Amino acid sequence: MFQKVLIANRGEIALRILRACRELGVRTVAVYSEADRDSLPVRLADESYCVGPAPSSRSYLNIPNIISAALLSGADAIHPGYGYLAERADFAEICESHGLVFIGPPASAIESMGDKLRARQRVREAGVPVLPGSDGPVSDEQDAVRVAEAVGYPVMVKAAAGGGGRGMRVARTPEELRRVLQAARAEAESAFGDGTLYLEQLLPDARHIEVQVLADQYGHMVHLGERECSIQRRHQKIVEEAPSPMVDEALRRRMGEAALRVARAVTYVNAGTVEFLVDPEGHFYFLEMNTRVQVEHGVTEMVTGVDLVKAQIRIAAGEELTLAQEDIRLDGHAIECRVNCEDPETFTPSPGTITGLWLPGGPGVRVDTAIYAGYTVPPYYDSLLAKLMAWGQQREEAVARMASALAELRIEGVRTNVEFLRRVVSSPEFGEGRLSTDFVERVMHVHVPGGR
Repeated sequence: MFQKVLIANRGEIALRILRACRELGVRTVAVYSEADRDSLPVRLADESYCVGPAPSSRSYLNIPNIISAALLSGADAIHPGYGYLAERADFAEICESHGLVFIGPPASAIESMGDKLRARQRVREAGVPVLPGSDGPVSDEQDAVRVAEAVGYPVMVKAAAGGGGRGMRVARTPEELRRVLQAARAEAESAFGDGTLYLEQLLPDARHIEVQVLADQYGHMVHLGERECSIQRRHQKIVEEAPSPMVDEALRRRMGEAALRVARAVTYVNAGTVEFLVDPEGHFYFLEMNTRVQVEHGVTEMVTGVDLVKAQIRIAAGEELTLAQEDIRLDGHAIECRVNCEDPETFTPSPGTITGLWLPGGPGVRVDTAIYAGYTVPPYYDSLLAKLMAWGQQREEAVARMASALAELRIEGVRTNVEFLRRVVSSPEFGEGRLSTDFVERVMHVHVPGGR
């Protein structure tokens, strides 16, 4: 096992990794920007190093400073969490070249799945279905219209280097397609430095369902069931649950086997998630593979009893995966709500100082957060404040516990989406499990700019 791990992230995921390391007897090194000097991960880590000013580009994405902090501290390994450097193949390679273990998959797997067009090809070759779309990048408006007419409207414009909903637009007509192409390309170039776009058919009434995978360095690989992630705004998830209310044992087995085929196709190691779109008849199509721990990993932990972050660390340290597929059992139901610091009407970030904080508790309730009363939410980063999770023996109990937990939760001094989440969880459609990726617009009657 490692002696010391540097955590190359911030906020709740940095604190989550820190706690896993502590349970394993591993010392921790936090890195932070000047804006995060008073954050909980910095206060609780064994050591901490400032890696730059507030902007992420000069701190949490500052690879030379992060590597320097790892070497100065004598860390054995770096855990990137999610976001930032977690899916940067070059960062994984740089870690290795400096004698540091990257707690994640090999650079080759990150690279294979990071380019969505290459990923589509690899997955197709592995016998996993993909949505109809362009075989390669669309070169211009004329090429895009030609592909869309062959596929059939509506279509989704997607960034080849995409993630987090950026560089994605929906087009229902040739005129709309021409209009959104330029915006999608500009957003992709700004976010990823790569404006390459491709098209996929937009699946109506689809659910967004993902399968968690764990793989060690010795060829052992298991899936841990699925998560339902259909409630989204701007293609970013806000409510997730495990298992999905629409997936039966037969579909779970088929999707799990498909996810493992995807992972084997790129010789995957460590924790990863294969994402699918599923139609009302249960036909599923590969969407992408996230080569990192997911924000919503906690609901899988609650229904399987598997600590995914500790599993990541153990696998990276060279330990064998002790789980077999038949060991994986789903116990009960878990739901997660992402509590964001944002205007509930426009979903735009709303930073400020938290003047009061009351967190819920009780049986089956878990809160992953790094905020506290008096903490100033900086304007430079993602708006996620906390992940509120509730577990129940059945879905109905989990829904009731989540409703109760949301009723207890109080965050004062900043605007949040808590009231919006209360409305989602209390809606009849949510209670009955009638979910789809257009839930926010269809059920909540909220128009999300850039949405479906």
